[in-house]
Amino acid sequence: MAENSQEFVQHIASKSENFSQWYLDVVLRAELADYAPVRGCMVIRPYGYGIWENLKGLLDKRFKATGHKNAYFPLFIPGSFLEKEAEHVEGFAPEVAWVTRAGNEDLAEPLVVRPTSETIIGHMYAKWIKSWRDLPVLINQWANVVRWEKTTRLFLRTSEFLWQEGHTCHRTKEEAEEEALKMLEVYRRFLTEDLAIPVLTGKKTEREKFAGAVTTYCVEALMTDGRALQAGTSHDLGQNFAKVFDITFLDKDNQLKYVWQTSWGVSTRLIGGIIMVHGDERGLAVPPRVAPTQVIIVPIMPPPHEETVLAAARDVFERLDKVSRVEIDAREEFSPGWKFNEWELKGVPIRLEIGPRDVKAGKVVLVRRDTGEKISVPMDNLESAVTDLLNSVQEGLYARAKQFMDENTHTLVDYEEFKAVMENKRGLIYAPWCGSDECEAAIKEETAATIRCIPLDAKPSDEKCIYCGKSSTSGYWVYFAKAY
Repeated sequence: MAENSQEFVQHIASKSENFSQWYLDVVLRAELADYAPVRGCMVIRPYGYGIWENLKGLLDKRFKATGHKNAYFPLFIPGSFLEKEAEHVEGFAPEVAWVTRAGNEDLAEPLVVRPTSETIIGHMYAKWIKSWRDLPVLINQWANVVRWEKTTRLFLRTSEFLWQEGHTCHRTKEEAEEEALKMLEVYRRFLTEDLAIPVLTGKKTEREKFAGAVTTYCVEALMTDGRALQAGTSHDLGQNFAKVFDITFLDKDNQLKYVWQTSWGVSTRLIGGIIMVHGDERGLAVPPRVAPTQVIIVPIMPPPHEETVLAAARDVFERLDKVSRVEIDAREEFSPGWKFNEWELKGVPIRLEIGPRDVKAGKVVLVRRDTGEKISVPMDNLESAVTDLLNSVQEGLYARAKQFMDENTHTLVDYEEFKAVMENKRGLIYAPWCGSDECEAAIKEETAATIRCIPLDAKPSDEKCIYCGKSSTSGYWVYFAKAY
């Protein structure tokens, strides 16, 4: 940070009093991202991109462990491709950016700047797949997409964002369904184990599902302002795109058949989720597994001990560099207190303090970002102590988020109480729903709450619908929330 000011480090809005401004202050002052000159776009700064790189690396490893390979497809898609799948184009039409001119000439066919890649990938799969022996096709791409959003917020909803999108083809309906659920579980484990974010898993209603999908499965997380965030989706596409793009194969019985497809993705909005789940009044708190800097060493160097302390700090760095992502902040123009505040704002999991007394005693002080606890650790035990503490911080962040989620999940059967919770408390509401589109739409209109998911293990329930009061054979207990 360029500003040499204690006030700069401390001055972010109160999370409890103005959550929206607090969120933006954290993004900007922790140097995660900044506004681009193009409306609705963002520049991801090195610290924010470092989180994305670590997130991407961990998730990519999980994809490859399940047999998926990465590829890349063009940013530009012929407009006619999007128009082939009616439900798909209707769902994305308001957000699509078009290219109609190149240089001084109008294009013979307008191009779409990809909002998602089902269509162009479908076109290529039709060329590549001929026989059942070519299946399954398990491809993922890391890319950027463009959706011309009307209302934007850094990381959560921008006109251009980064994501991954998996696209697979299978021989049977059952194999495709298995794939969609497998990737949902990959996302669940990634979010809980690597991002320390507890989630619900389930499927979307017909109203909320992805345009062109047969079934959309989702992972939903609860932010600390009581709103839900759709953290990832996995879609069973059935044969919708296969029939449009003629993706066929000769099966074992010598019959020509359409493939069964899936697609699934998460995006840079996960960084927004990390901020809103783990952040506090002091700023960001980054889970150790994705933190660009896991340990920040702050040497305390009063005269005449500068050289002695700095030499000890460098020795500590050399040791910890083998077991963690570590940095030294030896800037002379800032006081130790200013540095403490700055690195707390950035959410570094562990701060390591070392001063003349620590050097003499053969110890360092470790400070946890999640709890503020200070621990004196002997130099001899440094590497194992830091490794154990990083694991403890990771677990502590998850436990804190899980407790918040549990305490803000309400089981209700009365609609008046439902409205009161949504107005005054927010959070998740677990309630019976008759299965009708009319009741779902009415609840959204009256409370701004949507059905976030139907739990995977949900059984049809004859409980009276929280809105209409009627029982239905197509009814379920579902989760409602206001959402981003």
